[in-house]
Parts: sequence; structure tokens; C-alpha cells
Amino acid sequence: MTIKIGNTSIGTSCKPFVIAEMSGNHNQSLERALKIVEEAAKSGVHMLKLQTYTADTLTIDSKNNDFYADSKSLWKGKSLYELYKEAYTPWEWQEKIIKRSNELGLLCFSTPFDETAVDFLEKLNVPAYKIASFENIHLPLIKKVAQTGKPVIVSTGLASKTEIEEAVEALKIGGCNQYALLKCTSAYPASPENSNILTIPELRKNFGCEVGLSDHTMGIGVALAAISHGATIIEKHFTLDRNDGGVDSSFSIEPKEMKILVDESVKTWQSLGKISYGPTESEKN
Repeated sequence: MTIKIGNTSIGTSCKPFVIAEMSGNHNQSLERALKIVEEAAKSGVHMLKLQTYTADTLTIDSKNNDFYADSKSLWKGKSLYELYKEAYTPWEWQEKIIKRSNELGLLCFSTPFDETAVDFLEKLNVPAYKIASFENIHLPLIKKVAQTGKPVIVSTGLASKTEIEEAVEALKIGGCNQYALLKCTSAYPASPENSNILTIPELRKNFGCEVGLSDHTMGIGVALAAISHGATIIEKHFTLDRNDGGVDSSFSIEPKEMKILVDESVKTWQSLGKISYGPTESEKN
């Protein structure tokens, strides 16, 4: 099921659709955020993704241990409230970021984490929506996004097959007929051996929609493997320089790496070709 975002089609007959995820890599600097937009456009990605939430719409400011990042995570020692306050993209920036993206020929959309964020993003006329892995069981949010009539991309993350079915059903109830599912491993960073890329063709078979990968691994190998198994969308966290730090910097890729990913994703897609035996035209001589 080919989908269309703006004037760009996504499907097996099209070049892979690559999304650069800004997340919190702006490090609370609008100037840096706009520089990320510029570098994303230079790298050749199709779309930039933001996240729309505040610390208060995601959690509560509690000192209880249940509200602290896991001791094995990148963010150990931080309360969830502190983490989200550091990582969120100020809402007053988002129109400026979208405008700059569009000026550079780059699509720009966002992940809303609650219903108020959808209302806000509708005022900015985003061309599509993303549902994050941790929100794919938030069925009222999914229905509200679906009711906008815009394409929706859903990360599967921790979801069971039944939970994915419920999310897809919520999209359909909301009237959405253009949606895609992304295989995602909710670990930061994720390891190749936990990526389970073979799930991607299974998602396409079971749900009859476009499929892809939200990739938290380092490097580009897993993303290219996903394309070889039918992924038509690749999403990677993007930063200017990992050495600059930031909440997501350690599992994000830099501009030169993103450019390589975009170029190699096209080669990987082209190499799929068709089932063929005997000499090709180029081999006949």
C-alpha cells in the first residue's frame, strides 16, 4: 500500500524514504536546531522529525525511584521530569523549524505525545504524524491523529502483535487509510542482534501496509539490511556532532554518515531488482 506525504510517494517502487530525527539534539539552542535542519537537507533526507511534548504532559516531577531513568540507561541518575525538560523542543520554535525545513525543500513533521500537541501541530499544518513506540497503546491519541486525515507512521517498539492490531484498528476507526509501521527496538542504543529485521516482511504480510525501521543502532548496516527485507522507510536520530553531547547524541548519526546512508539506501534498493537467472544485458558482450 503506497502512501504519499506531500508530493513524495513511499512504497517498494520508490527510493527508500529517509527521516532524520532531531529529538533533543538541539541541546536547547534554536540556532543549533536550525543548523540541524540545514545539514539534514544537505544530506538528502526526505523529512525531518520533531517531538512535541513538555515535561508536564509526559510525567510528574517526582523524586520517587519509579520516576527515574533506569540505572543501566544512558540517562541514569536523572529523573524523567529532568530528562524531558532537557530534551523537549520548545513549542515556540517549531513553526520556525518547519518553515526553515520547507524553505530547503525538506518535509517536516512531528510526534505528538498527547492530544493538546495534535491541536498545536494542526495549526502548523504538518503534512503527516508519527506515533512513538511508547504511545502506540494510547488509542485515543491514535484516533485523534487519524481524524486529521493525514498519513500516520507508527513505531512498534515494545508492542505485541495484538497491540499493533489494536493501533491499526484505531487508525482505521479514525478514518486513516494511509499508514505505515516501523519495526523499532526501544533500546538506546539498540544492538544489531536485537533488531530482528526479519519482522519487517512479516509486518507487511500481516498488516498490508508500508513498513520500515526506526533505527537506534550505531552505523548504517542495520538500516541497509532492513531495506533488503522490504523496508521503505528508515528513521535515524541525527546530530551535528556526537562530541557536542546531548540527550540522544550517543546513538545519533552525523551529517557525513547520513549522506552515506541516503546514498547507500538507494543502491541497496536498486540492487533488489528481480528474480533473474542467466546473463543480464550488461553481461551479454
